[in-house]
Amino acid sequence: MRYVTNLPYETKEEEHVTIPMSDGVRLSAHIWRPTSSDQEPVPAVLEYIPYRKRDLTAVRDSVHHPYLAGHGYACVRVDLRGTGDSEGVLRDEYLEREQADAEEILAWLAEQHWCDGGTGMMGISWGAFAALQVAARRPPSLKAIAIASFTDDRHADDMHYMGGALLSDNLAEAGTMFAYGTCPPDPAVVGDRWRGMWHERLENTEPWVLEWLRHQRRDDYWRHASVCEDYTSVRCPVLASSGWADGYSNAVTRLLGNLDVPRKGLIGPWSHKFPHLGEPGPAIGYLQELVRWWDHWLKGVDNGVMDGPMLLAWMQDSVPPSTSYEERPGRWVGEPDWPSPHIRPETHPLTRHTIGPAQDATAVPAEGGAAMTVRSPLSVGQFAGKWASYNAPPDLPYDQREEDGGSLVFDSEPLTEPVEILGSPSVELDLTVSEPVALVAARLSDVSPDGAATRVSYGILNLTRRDSAESPEPLEPGRRYRATIPLNGVAQAFPPGHRIRLSLSTSYWPLAWPAPKPALLGVHEHSSTLTLPVRPVDEPDEVPSSPFGEPEGTPPLAMTQVTPPEERWDVKRDLIGYRSELDIVKDRGTVRFEDIGLEAGRRAHERYTAVADDFTSVGGESTWTMRFCRDDWDVRVVTSTRLTCDETDFFVDATLDAYEADRRVFSRTWNEKVPRDLL
Repeated sequence: MRYVTNLPYETKEEEHVTIPMSDGVRLSAHIWRPTSSDQEPVPAVLEYIPYRKRDLTAVRDSVHHPYLAGHGYACVRVDLRGTGDSEGVLRDEYLEREQADAEEILAWLAEQHWCDGGTGMMGISWGAFAALQVAARRPPSLKAIAIASFTDDRHADDMHYMGGALLSDNLAEAGTMFAYGTCPPDPAVVGDRWRGMWHERLENTEPWVLEWLRHQRRDDYWRHASVCEDYTSVRCPVLASSGWADGYSNAVTRLLGNLDVPRKGLIGPWSHKFPHLGEPGPAIGYLQELVRWWDHWLKGVDNGVMDGPMLLAWMQDSVPPSTSYEERPGRWVGEPDWPSPHIRPETHPLTRHTIGPAQDATAVPAEGGAAMTVRSPLSVGQFAGKWASYNAPPDLPYDQREEDGGSLVFDSEPLTEPVEILGSPSVELDLTVSEPVALVAARLSDVSPDGAATRVSYGILNLTRRDSAESPEPLEPGRRYRATIPLNGVAQAFPPGHRIRLSLSTSYWPLAWPAPKPALLGVHEHSSTLTLPVRPVDEPDEVPSSPFGEPEGTPPLAMTQVTPPEERWDVKRDLIGYRSELDIVKDRGTVRFEDIGLEAGRRAHERYTAVADDFTSVGGESTWTMRFCRDDWDVRVVTSTRLTCDETDFFVDATLDAYEADRRVFSRTWNEKVPRDLL
């Protein structure tokens, strides 16, 4: 990244500004704005997240908010209520109160003497969720949003459930927020009130995984704040981005296809990162794109930001399997609209372990054909990587050949010419199962001539949700069903000599929680199909080879690494007791923020276990330690959440401990049972 200091506007910053809410709670904001805005008001851009602006996101914030402020915007970074230095308690994600707070913040910003009355919202992940959800509420000052790594569908396409199957990221993210939501504010900001504010959070928090498990169907809990319920509610322009390695690779194209407002889409090879910090690379000059976006929609500058393709996507070249990449080779391609007129669905029957010649997508598959069967071991999935990759520690899927040993595998013939796909593949199965609850994981891989298999995309379906996520139904063993499994969107080039592989398994642990019992899946191959969204290789890309500049930002905040970080991703197998374990450590070490004399440390440890092929032996645990210290102020929060099951219930065992120095000042334990609902 190129760090720049010579910007069009001289800026000033206010580190802690309180914004009053209608119920008396005050939220903490950090504001960067042009010095001249006291006399010449500018638009305001809000980022609204729970991840502690004073310390844990301070370095990232220092790179992009001063940059945007230096281009003529008041950039406002607000801690959600109950986080960082804001008052109150954070009880769950995307609640009505959270969105009402955002509307009040925008109204407050629009009334400030340095704001011209127009506002925008931006962010990644939670910040992007917030911006899209608030846009659907149509606050009068909000003129545009810019969002990265998000979803419009909280049940079908978030880290909780996928195809009605429970994701392990549901536990991991609950563990993250259990830790972040129970940290104290900084006494240097809030004064002697810090301890009372901290204990209010500690005493009014429960593990969020409990609430998320209580809603295993698509109900009103998930419909709330899912913009897909009414796309017409969004009336402002949207710049939407994500990455193919991210769990949120699908929502960009859904917005492009369903919104009726000015909109642009951008999908790179990235994991869960802003595009200017994109890993795997290439990262792009995203902040420059934001300046153009805001200049057009908040200042009325006729700069051509809406010219060119509606969607820019990185067409990934073939690569060997790896859990991490510095760069993904490929090229940018452009589509004028979405759905694209350039992309045609090609449907391939599954015939005796082979993906057959393409057939008309509208053709009805023939009935009959022998059933091929598989009952996958729990080991299928150990090399699946994370649902949402952060590329640290290396968390992308590894070589799929070992996974394929416990799967039904269908290969194409070696390709005689290149094939490129852009969009969401899908699998339609004519199937039987031996149990009333079962799942199917479908994986699409690029197989090189030496046999190495790189996963390209995948999808999971809890077959009890095959017709409805709202009203699941148990399966009748032996009865034939048709089920469609959508795979994650992707742009991928398959070169000549390679094969395209579809693999089907009945487990995918620990990425997804297994069914209560192992199920035998029968697939009637002649009436089952794989559909690929094929983009003709000779289709013009409609974009220059390098449509973006080098990543830019302002110099990051001074920070010293006091103790080293640690990253670990270990797959372990005990061949005496048949215990398998995935052990993940993500330890940031301790860092010192030189400007405020604060040291902060955070360590996350996830462990997922199973014994042999006992589907009720699976368990996951997420443990976090958060520590903050300055002079004689030394506080620590330790949280642990463990999820286990039997055939009928989930069991949540959680602990929360808080310390001042080495003295424990708060402790609470939860031992809860939640019934399994056809899951």
